[in-house]
Order: sequence, then structure tokens, then C-alpha cells
Amino acid sequence: MQRTAANHSRPALTAKLAENVPRYTSYPTAPHFHSAVDATTVRGWINAIAAGDEISLYLHIPYCDRLCWFCACHTKQTRHYAPVATFLRSLHREIGTIAGLVSGKGRVRAVHFGGGSPTMLKPADILALGKALRDQFDFLDNASLSVEIDPNDMDEGRLDAFAAIGMTRASLGVQDFDPKVQKAINREQSFELTRDVIEGIRQRGIDSVNLDLLYGLPHQTLESVASTVTQALTLHPDRIALFGYAHVPWFKKHQTMIDEAWLPDSEARLAQSQLASRMIVDAGYEALGLDHFAKPADSLAVSARAGTIRRNFQGYTEDGCDTLIGLGPSAISRYRQGYAQNIVATGEYEKAVNAGHLATARGIEFSVDDLARGWIIERLMCHFSFSAVELVERFGEVGRKLLLKASSVAVDDGGRMLALDGEHFVVPRDNWPLVRTVAARFDKYLGNGTGKHSVAV
Repeated sequence: MQRTAANHSRPALTAKLAENVPRYTSYPTAPHFHSAVDATTVRGWINAIAAGDEISLYLHIPYCDRLCWFCACHTKQTRHYAPVATFLRSLHREIGTIAGLVSGKGRVRAVHFGGGSPTMLKPADILALGKALRDQFDFLDNASLSVEIDPNDMDEGRLDAFAAIGMTRASLGVQDFDPKVQKAINREQSFELTRDVIEGIRQRGIDSVNLDLLYGLPHQTLESVASTVTQALTLHPDRIALFGYAHVPWFKKHQTMIDEAWLPDSEARLAQSQLASRMIVDAGYEALGLDHFAKPADSLAVSARAGTIRRNFQGYTEDGCDTLIGLGPSAISRYRQGYAQNIVATGEYEKAVNAGHLATARGIEFSVDDLARGWIIERLMCHFSFSAVELVERFGEVGRKLLLKASSVAVDDGGRMLALDGEHFVVPRDNWPLVRTVAARFDKYLGNGTGKHSVAV
């Protein structure tokens, strides 16, 4: 799906740029999880996994050796390895507990190491985690293993260790190469360091590299964004994720270290996003969904062309597994029946799993209405459209009711945000940057509760 920047000076668009809406890596979104979904609930959901089902695993490493001020992840800074070692012992206990419940049923299709900084782990601990996973879970022969990498952590030993446990994709955080921007977000990382780590990854036979870039950061300008994109393209990544910085200081207090006067406004954010997108597409990458790009031969681009691309907590993915089990504090799992999130506080998580319990703190069980709205939102986020016929075929009467909702959304805004084209409701191309705002029109929970979100673009 190719796209280029359009003229977005129309008042209908600019008036919506600053709306605060979820990122929709899930539906219902995490602020609406509740404690009625507990360890007993999740144990039942795991027991319902059928023999031969394919599952994915996500390991959340909740530590960093420095705290980047832009980050909104559940993590904490430590200059000592002792807390990390203590956490890893608990993570191994959780792996054993979950594997025991899954045994004889789910087969692992994909593993994702995230955080925090998985790359701050010592090589021996990386190897031990890889061995524990493969010893206790049944892996498919072609299972993928992706790792979020902070280039500042990497050395030969860590590169060797991740290669040894079967890493198939590396995702490197770049954000921006401009030293002034890096200083403002406490993330100093040279182009040369990033280049050398990528070379080390590829020398070890790992043939898929993703770069994460951000727009909307303090002190960013069109010129600095263009410079970063130009440098990133010389590294020939297989994928690029272009995220908008989410300024949520009410949620992550360390973001108060960023002076809001340094931040570009909504229209400047949009211009930065459009410029970067155009440069990446002009370099031969295919635009996927809202903010991802891939070389045409990459599996994510192939999945997008086939109409099978998905969206989960790691962003856009070709992973089609219905079950994704999160391990580690704050990790979120998705089962066929609903979402479940682990205890966020690391100490409380460790107490629970060390006692042999599941670490579930809260979640939400899907209703048919949730599934139908979630399907619409995911289709919009992935394809900017959804089929009215397929909606009814999948969800029956609930689907028919949501068609009335879609029609009212289209009529209320005169077709500018959502229009009916044959049997498909589509987001007009000029308004693709606001697809999160369109998706929010189908979110029945959004007006309830105390959850706050980042701006739409």
C-alpha cells in the first residue's frame, strides 16, 4: 500500500490533530482492564488452548541501565545487576509455571523480547533464558525470535548470545540522530554506534533489522527529521517504524524532564510525519498501516499485500496467533477469551511467581460486541477500511448494529473521516494520518473511566 504526503491544511483535519486517542494496539484498551479477571480466570483460558494451537510469547524485561525521558514503557533504571538477577530467577519460575499449563497444547510460533532493555542482560543469562524457553515449550521449527535492542548495551558477547538462542529479527531504537534532540531526551547514541551494531547483527546471519524512529520530539525540526531519515536509510533496514512521541507526563513522571516548550505543535508533528513517510516510501519501502514501512520482499510487506497483517502490543505484525502469552511484570497476554495483564510492581510480581502462582493482576473478558468493535478497529488500523459484508458474516446481529454506527459516523462528518465505497467503509486517503481518531468512534469505552491518551498525530 503506497502512500505519499497530501495537502493537509484543511480545517477539518487540523482541528482534529490534537485530539487525545488511544494507539489501539489492543481493544478494549488497557485502562479498561479490571481485577475481576484474575489468576483463576487465566488458568481456565490457558487450559482451553487446544492441542496443536500456535502461540506467541512476549518476555518483558523491566530494567534499563539508563532512563530515556521520552519512554512510556513500564521500566526502571538500575546501575546494579543484582535486582536484574533476582528478577530473572522469578522469570524462570514463571516460565516453568506457564509452560506446565501449556504443555501438550500450544506450539510456539514467535517470541518477542521487550522492555525495558533486554540487551542489558548478561550473555550467560540470555543463553539461560533461551534454553529455558526451548526446553519447556514446544517450538515450531521455523519459530521467529525478535529482540528490542539498545545499541548502547551491545557488545560481542551479547550479539553472540542472542544469535545463539535463535534471534531472527533485531529491532533497534534510534529515535533521532541529532545530538541536540538526543540530549533533550537523555538518549545519546551515535550513528556510528548504531551502524556497527547492525553490522554485527548481520555478520551473525540475522537478516531482518528494524529501526524505530520518532517524530514530535523536543527540538525536532523538518531539517533534523530529514537528516535522521537520510542517515537511517543508509543502513538499509528491512523495516522502519515511525512513531509519534507520546507525551504523557501524567502517566510517566520522568517525562516532566522534557520542557513542553521544546515540543513541536500538532501541525508541526504532522509535517514531520509526512516528510519522513514520503522520504521512506521514495526510497522503495512499502507503507504499512499507520506508521510502519518495509522492503517489498520483507515478510511484513508480504503479509500486508495478502491482507493478513495484524496489530498487537508490539505494533504491526505478521504473527497470526490468537494466543500471545506475556511473561514478566506488566506484560499483557491475549487469549481467545480476553486480555490479562501481569502485576506491574516488580517486587509483587516476584512474590507471586516465586510462590508458584500466576502473576495476573487484571484484564477483561471479551463480549461479542468487544470482538466486533475490535475487528473493525484492527481493520481500520491495518487497512484503513473494513468490509460491511464480512462484519455481518462474522458477528451477525451485533455486526448489523455496528453497520448503523458506521453509517452514522460517515454521515455525521460528511464522509470526510469515513465513507462508504461499495461494500467497504473506508478512511479517505487524505485523512489516513487520523485513522486513530476514526477508530475511536467505534470505542464504546473511550468516554468512560479515567484513562488519558496521547495526541492523534
